[in-house]
Amino acid sequence: MTPPPSAPGDAHPYLRAASAGVRHHARALAPTDTNPPQPADRQHLDVLHAHLTVLHQLLNQIADTTGPPHPAAGRHLATAHTRLWQAASEIHTAFHLLPGTLSADETGTSGCRPERLPEGPPVLTICHRHLAAGHSIRRKTTPTDLRAHTTACVR
Repeated sequence: MTPPPSAPGDAHPYLRAASAGVRHHARALAPTDTNPPQPADRQHLDVLHAHLTVLHQLLNQIADTTGPPHPAAGRHLATAHTRLWQAASEIHTAFHLLPGTLSADETGTSGCRPERLPEGPPVLTICHRHLAAGHSIRRKTTPTDLRAHTTACVR
C-alpha cells in the first residue's frame, strides 16, 4: 500500500488522509436546501464507532510512549484516552437505541446481551469491537476514572 500524496517531510500521511475523510463526510452531511438533515442510522454509528476505537488505540500507543519522558503531557494524553473511550461508549449505546432488525422474542431495540449472541453484523461487529476496547481501557483506568465524566442521560 502506498501512502497518500503528502507534503515533503510529512510524517503522518495516513492520519492526515483519515482526517480529510472525516471532514469531507461532515461537510457532506451538513444540511442544505437540497439535502435536509437526516438522523444517523446504525451503519453510520458502526463506522463512527470503528473510527473512534482505532483513534483510541492510537492514542493509547502515543500516551504510553510520551508519558515516561514527558509525564505532564502523558497525563493529559491519558485523560484524552479515557474521554475518547467515553465517546465511543456513548456511540455504542446510541447504536443499540436506534431501531434495527428485531428477532421474534424482542419488542424493543437490540442491545448487548451476554446470554446470547447479538443478531449478526453490524451488531456483532460493534459489540465485539467495543468489548475489546473496553478491555484495553479497564487495564489502565479505575471505575471512578470512567464514571467521572458520564452523561446525565436516562436510559
